[in-house]
Amino acid sequence: MKFSKLSQLLLVSSIGLLVATFFSACAITTIDYLFVACSAGSGTSSAGQIETYAVDSQSGALRNGAPAVSSGGVNPVSMAVTSDYANLYVANAGNSAIVHFAIGINGVLTSKDSVTLATTPIAMTVNTAGTYLYVVSCTPTTSSAYPTLSCTGGSATLTEYPLSSGVIGSVASAQTLSLYGSYAKYSGDIIVPTGVTVLENNAAVYVSAYDQSAYNPNGTTASTANPGWLFGFMIGSGGALTPLANPYEAGIKPTALDATPVNEYLYITDYATNQLIVYTILDGGSTLSFLPSGPFKTGNEPSSITIDPRGMFIYVTNSLDSSVTPYQITLATGVPTTTVNVKGSPIDSTDTQPVAVVVDAALGRFVYTANYLGNSVSGFRLNPTSGTLTATQASPYPTGANPTAVVSVPHGNYSTQSVTP
Repeated sequence: MKFSKLSQLLLVSSIGLLVATFFSACAITTIDYLFVACSAGSGTSSAGQIETYAVDSQSGALRNGAPAVSSGGVNPVSMAVTSDYANLYVANAGNSAIVHFAIGINGVLTSKDSVTLATTPIAMTVNTAGTYLYVVSCTPTTSSAYPTLSCTGGSATLTEYPLSSGVIGSVASAQTLSLYGSYAKYSGDIIVPTGVTVLENNAAVYVSAYDQSAYNPNGTTASTANPGWLFGFMIGSGGALTPLANPYEAGIKPTALDATPVNEYLYITDYATNQLIVYTILDGGSTLSFLPSGPFKTGNEPSSITIDPRGMFIYVTNSLDSSVTPYQITLATGVPTTTVNVKGSPIDSTDTQPVAVVVDAALGRFVYTANYLGNSVSGFRLNPTSGTLTATQASPYPTGANPTAVVSVPHGNYSTQSVTP
């Protein structure tokens, strides 16, 4: 069978179009950049670095992105990003520096400015408006290091920094974290802050902490106070911080906390009792009510927590089990119910000792954990209906030494998309 030249040309064009379509369909599309804080070498004295990974939209698999950059110090322990995804902040415990990076549309980080604290930063967060950065810190004892930090007396602090186009300003407020109000007789106890979160409506900020004077495994105690605490502060005009009437008791050793996007519930992980504690947020954040049906079981030694952008699911990392536990939130009551994966287990395995967790910012379809001793990131596909997890292709993904924090930033216009069950 013979073809005319025109027919041949049309045939070649059609084949070319099919091939192009095939390769376009198979092309890797980046939906997020994942930033991981880790060390360039082993040990807490090694220089810190921030590594960049690109997230594939179809599989959730990670691949190397822009070259790693210096974290601006030693032993980075926490990261926070503004809600417009234009600015990244990195807390370095080794030199007490908070470093601000601008985030390029191609995922490239550019160091902009920094501040140095008088004490060692432990955790931080940025409010939704992008106007304030909140940092909790303390003076560590000589022998302490992340992730088993202990502090010296009278040094735990919540510091509020104003932000202007991402630039860190002078201290707006500094609050000493000591027991007060009904618990004032324990005001001399050593408090160790562990986490911080701010409500989506920018009305209140909360800090999880434990009383080292009352909780000292394998050592002596000097106090009969409750070991675990939740400090709350209302945020007023100009960022003024007003402590709640009393701190709230929160288990034995709370390690992390997060609030739902609609400011209804606050969830706290308790490392010592392997539980998830829940409070209902009332009166705009000035009052918290303990959920009487809780606490709820986690895996062993829960270390971090995140709530997906829709406020439907909770993910808790369990450092001793090397796992992550998914929960579905009962929206009417706030009760978290563990979801069971295809293997019939309420936990999903990660690499060794996960200490941080994040849901991808673009589509809310993937979950990633930073694994401190595994020197890796574990990836999971999130079922948007049930919240269950399935390991992503080739997970876990190798990182630098001892990753401690992970954040997600959407690429392109994916930040405007949403996932519906």
